[in-house]
Amino acid sequence: MYRFLLSRQWVILTLIGLVLIPVMVELGFWQLHRHQHRVAQNQLIADNLSARPVPVTELTSPGHTVPRADYWRRVTATGTYDTTHEVVVRRRTDNDERVGAHVLTPLVLTDGRAVLVNRGWVPAAADQQAFPVVPPAPKGEVTVTGRLMADETTDASGIKDLRGLPPRQIMLINSEQEAERLGRPVLGGYLQQTAPEPPKGTPELIADPDHDSIGAHMAYAVQWWLFASGVPVGWVILVRREKRDRAAAAARPAPEEAAEVVGAGAA
Repeated sequence: MYRFLLSRQWVILTLIGLVLIPVMVELGFWQLHRHQHRVAQNQLIADNLSARPVPVTELTSPGHTVPRADYWRRVTATGTYDTTHEVVVRRRTDNDERVGAHVLTPLVLTDGRAVLVNRGWVPAAADQQAFPVVPPAPKGEVTVTGRLMADETTDASGIKDLRGLPPRQIMLINSEQEAERLGRPVLGGYLQQTAPEPPKGTPELIADPDHDSIGAHMAYAVQWWLFASGVPVGWVILVRREKRDRAAAAARPAPEEAAEVVGAGAA
């Protein structure tokens, strides 16, 4: 009764189903892992944003790679801004998704080392080759509070072409590159300023990263697993339908038999 399952059509259909089931199960686990990663990252951000600020020199030093566990840690730094070597980071958006630039100013600490401070966002100049209007950094000794961030790299950002930029404009914030330009030791990573608030609100301070939403990854995982469970169910339904159709076809008289019956009735 089920010999039709050995036909070429049904063998192909069955093999496709056997391939789809593990693929969909794996896609479900992939979405589950993304969900777990997002939850863990949200918890890390929340913990580090609520932690007591510590001096930046306790968490980083020249040449240091900021580990993920220290991302967004609240830190403080005291020193004097080196506005001579201030640059802007191109193609950055503000809290309303407007494209502009981030203002990056080295803060020289009392021991002569420097930490890069992202002072916030400013609108881009009308001419993309021109330096935007940047409010001056405070003079004299200042204490800045902010979030510790890791160096940006071409591999992580996807930005490869860093050539031909206008003077005092960069694409990535990288402490090693800035140390070469400044000619002094620069702490690894950089500080994303959160306090004090700049006069007149400019540069516009960068908002805290989103750590409340978890996305729809869990829903996608359940969806993929439902698809996977639906494959064998659908296969069984198709097999039973095929069996029923074949049984019905076998029960019907052949055309010759039907003709004989009609002829006998007419006689």
